Amino acid sequence: MPQADNPLRGIALTAGACAVFAVADTTSKFLAASLPVIEIQWIRYVVFFGMAAALAARAPGPLRPRNPAAQLVRGLCVTGSSVLFVYGIRRMTMAQATTISFLSPLLITVLSIPLLGEIVGVRRWAAVLAGMVGMLIVVRPGTTGFEPAAVFGVASSCCWALALIITRKIAATDPPRTTIFWSSLIGAAVLTVLLPFDFLSPTWPQFALCLLLGVLSSVGQWLIVLAYRLAPASLLAPFSYTQLPWVTIGGYLVFANLPDQWTLVGASIIIASGLYTAHRERIRAREAS
Repeated sequence: MPQADNPLRGIALTAGACAVFAVADTTSKFLAASLPVIEIQWIRYVVFFGMAAALAARAPGPLRPRNPAAQLVRGLCVTGSSVLFVYGIRRMTMAQATTISFLSPLLITVLSIPLLGEIVGVRRWAAVLAGMVGMLIVVRPGTTGFEPAAVFGVASSCCWALALIITRKIAATDPPRTTIFWSSLIGAAVLTVLLPFDFLSPTWPQFALCLLLGVLSSVGQWLIVLAYRLAPASLLAPFSYTQLPWVTIGGYLVFANLPDQWTLVGASIIIASGLYTAHRERIRAREAS
């Protein structure tokens, strides 16, 4: 059962997860320059599944989901989000790709209307529209600064937003360990089917980095799960933006690139929109209690 009595620890875990994800994303971009994306993600998900299975074995209990269809769709969305993100990050800077991923909380607001039956007021709609403007500033379609790979980033954000919506719907029936287990299993299975179509024999250093990526991604996922058991989502959501400075540092140290002024402007707008959306969520939660 969720515990909301240790917010400081929840915030610390969220910030730690963002730092871990930043290292994982930097590793993904580095590997994507020499290995197929499907192969990178396959090794990542095999490691993820192994860690999830080991954790499930240590805490025995039923892993059968109450809503198998929802778990299947969620697993496909999570896998699609990670694969599409790496396809995008191959051509974009770390800061651009991460900034576009910040659209997910705003997309959740939009998807919550048809999928959760929530009512979205004028203020939250204004925040969503502002966030979309910020995304257009980062992507800059129709200009010489437009990077087609940004389409992969937007699609990745859509998949992740849908996955989080489904997570909300199944949270009352399936414990986190069940959701993590099935997400890892579905991802590993799908990528195993796709692997023969996109495979190169990796060197030992490349294979070691892929294993590291799998461990980092798994640790990040578990830190997020633990954080959201200790504090409400509306409190933790703003701290997900701490990932941006970490990926900016990683992008500079590893790839010698920094975000341009338009990326910074767009990121500021998207983050402000996300913070306001989280603020409205806290107000709604207070009024409902």
